[in-house]
Amino acid sequence: MNIPAELNLGLSWNNRFTQLGKSFYTHLRPTPLPNVHWVSCNHALAREMGFEPDFFDSPQLLDALSGNGVIKGSSPLASVYSGHQFGHWAGQLGDGRALYLGEIQTTNGSVELQLKGAGKTPYSRSGDGRAVLRSSIREYLCSEAMHALSIPTTRALSITGSKGIVYREEVETAAVVARVSPSFIRFGHFEHFSANGETENLKQLADFVINEYSDVLTRQNEIALTHENDIAKEVENNKYARLLLQVVIKTAKLIANWQSVGFCHGVMNTDNMSILGLTIDYGPFQFMDNFDVNHICNHSDHSGRYAYGQQPNIGLWNLYCLGQSLLPLIADKDLTVKCLEFYKEAFSESMLQLSLKKLGFNENIDHPDISSLVPKINSIIQMQGADFTVFWRTLSHCVSHSTGPHDLLAFDKISEMLKHENARSLWLDFLPTYLNLLSKSDQTNEQIGLNMLKINPKFVLRNHLGETAIKKAQAGDFSEVDILLKILTTPYDEHEAYDDYANPPPDWAKSISISCSS
Repeated sequence: MNIPAELNLGLSWNNRFTQLGKSFYTHLRPTPLPNVHWVSCNHALAREMGFEPDFFDSPQLLDALSGNGVIKGSSPLASVYSGHQFGHWAGQLGDGRALYLGEIQTTNGSVELQLKGAGKTPYSRSGDGRAVLRSSIREYLCSEAMHALSIPTTRALSITGSKGIVYREEVETAAVVARVSPSFIRFGHFEHFSANGETENLKQLADFVINEYSDVLTRQNEIALTHENDIAKEVENNKYARLLLQVVIKTAKLIANWQSVGFCHGVMNTDNMSILGLTIDYGPFQFMDNFDVNHICNHSDHSGRYAYGQQPNIGLWNLYCLGQSLLPLIADKDLTVKCLEFYKEAFSESMLQLSLKKLGFNENIDHPDISSLVPKINSIIQMQGADFTVFWRTLSHCVSHSTGPHDLLAFDKISEMLKHENARSLWLDFLPTYLNLLSKSDQTNEQIGLNMLKINPKFVLRNHLGETAIKKAQAGDFSEVDILLKILTTPYDEHEAYDDYANPPPDWAKSISISCSS
């Protein structure tokens, strides 16, 4: 195979991570794949990054994003980190199948470009460093779906495929995802140096994150916390405590966002937690169909450690691991614990705000009954086992069609959905109070409902949709991947031609099993 030693794509590189030194990574070239081809190209993200419309037309780019050559100006490397996996210390891990290419300048600022599946690294352990087409499609689509839902996440620029063989539970073909993120630094990077007693490297890493990513860490989103400024004052004179607090808040808001759309990560190990509060490492994830607080999406998670309802608690557990790692720098145990314990307030308040927005309360309505609506609606959905996405979308339409506080008939579709006697009884008790509180808004119910339709998506990446796209792609037809990319990146639009994609899963999909194998 004639692989060019260097590919000149005219990209402007920065590569800040390489400044940290050789204790943090190993330089290496990607391992080429045979007969590479495009599976899907994310033209929308390319435009956001400032690339020309013909960006993906270059054969050199296909080679570059498949690992079949080194791009001029890039600095390929695999980083080392450690971590806790399923609650147990796993020791040294690292980028076993991911290869950092470098940092490129875009119209959206500086972002890292990484290839997942580009070959074996010093941290692959017994793995082959490859990713399969199946998991690559799931990660590619979910990264962009989460972004469209306004949930912080890494992004995906492309998938390339190959006829190269990969052995998992069965024989599969290889693929490479080009991932984009401000940074791929994880909790596990800090755990690695702290556990090994390398305090100088730990300090260097913390200083690097503080100095280089302060804009991301301090960037506010729509969720404003009541006491955030108060605790921020307590860490003003301790920059490492301030870093921990920022990560605590980012993580709490992130997991509240996950819970609000029924997203299950599946493998919340500390090495899969982003220091910038991004959703990272899409493995056995799932958007819940029938709501169940105890739902487990990863069939390898036999104890249910990462069940949907456990995700908030695991977020705090993981942060305690990070806090322990940063303690040599913070040098104040009480302050460290105080930062960590703020997670509970940050998560609860974020979750309440998001839930009230899903119910249509975008304004501050001062009423003692309003916060009680959230546990009641959750009990109704749980008791019925209602399809999470369909329920909220239907409720949004019902509100938009209702005429006022006494229009109970407008909600017949919800009543029909609730077959469970106790769930229906709770709903009939809930509805008058809900409509009465909505009537206190300055907006009409139609306006409120339309706002809800911009918060409660019609489309999410259900397992059966991904499975259909995967099966077609494995047969050489990539059209379904692009269809899903289209509707998942505009999840609030009606897309009447794709109504079936918003339906609950068919019976055959109940047997789909997702594991960590990728």
